[in-house]
Amino acid sequence: MRIRAAVLHQMGAPAPYAQSRPLKIEELELDPPGEGEILVQIKAAGLCHSDLSVIEGTRPRPTPMALGHEAAGVVKQLGSGVKDLAVGDHVVLVFVPSCGHCVPCAEGRPALCEPAAGSNVAGTLISGARRLAMKGAPVNHHLGVSAFADHAVVSRNSVVKVDKSLPFDEAALFGCAVITGVGAVLNTAKVRAGSRVAVIGLGGVGLNSVLGAQVAGARQIVAIDLREDKLKLARQLGATHVFLASDATVIDQVKAATSGGVDFAFEMAGSIPALELAWKITRRGGETITAGLPHPQKTLAIAPVQMVGEERTLKGSYVGSCVPVRDIPAYIDLYRAGKLPVDRLMSDRIKLDDINAAFDRLASGATVRQVVIFD
Repeated sequence: MRIRAAVLHQMGAPAPYAQSRPLKIEELELDPPGEGEILVQIKAAGLCHSDLSVIEGTRPRPTPMALGHEAAGVVKQLGSGVKDLAVGDHVVLVFVPSCGHCVPCAEGRPALCEPAAGSNVAGTLISGARRLAMKGAPVNHHLGVSAFADHAVVSRNSVVKVDKSLPFDEAALFGCAVITGVGAVLNTAKVRAGSRVAVIGLGGVGLNSVLGAQVAGARQIVAIDLREDKLKLARQLGATHVFLASDATVIDQVKAATSGGVDFAFEMAGSIPALELAWKITRRGGETITAGLPHPQKTLAIAPVQMVGEERTLKGSYVGSCVPVRDIPAYIDLYRAGKLPVDRLMSDRIKLDDINAAFDRLASGATVRQVVIFD
């Protein structure tokens, strides 16, 4: 079948993207689903910094590539061997299609699935196949999803079935922003009730970490960002203290407010200065968690003696250390119970043709979550 999709032909285009237009809306050929795959009609797809990092070239990927990885839609066709879904089911797409057989999957850590990591870097589905083409030439898949398109063929293991009453634009957020931000708090760090928590970087993922800290029962939630408007939103969402990252005294202010530092500091900005700040405001015996994705050549300098003498932990979190089939339904239930108001993070609903200008807004930090809506 023929579809419309946002395709990146070359990384590193200069901003503003509304002028350079790195994403071209192209007509592509989409093959039918193979064994263990499904065809999904995409209804909503969120714009994430992981997409932006590919556009910028800080997360190199093979091109041409149809971007987009945070989405929700309707199952339209089943490939052979898919028995537990039906045409018409509503699904949230997940950007790590766990195989279920490698060592991390067997350990209950599907976010670290080894075959999925290889296929995501290569721009294929987990089977190794590419189902997209343009004028007969193959087009790469983004994280096994390629959701900035009206239809996508994905692995069965790239979706989680959800209740049909959940609006698609809200459901899409659970595929990345929610599981990454909330999961980092609940799964990676296992924040305890009564803990002191800080979140640096208040995009969609960071604000979900603020919400996750509330669910965990944190007694202090410190929110740090470069923008006053995001600090205001964080306060509305439950942050007990807010600080500007650009303030030269921010470290001293956080330590004064938290009696020496936080138990858990979450870096969600994807920058080394943010991670350094997170490390410096973590107390003795505390944990610094990073889910940001800075340029792969960037490095962090820390003194190992501090890790030993203060029993400090620096830990990464990918996809919120989530088990999607377990966590996405649970987080949706929390949302419906009013305990995880992720709908308040929705900034704009846009059309696919406006996607380049939307990435300008994302790059500037002016929005939290923009969602492409497909008719």
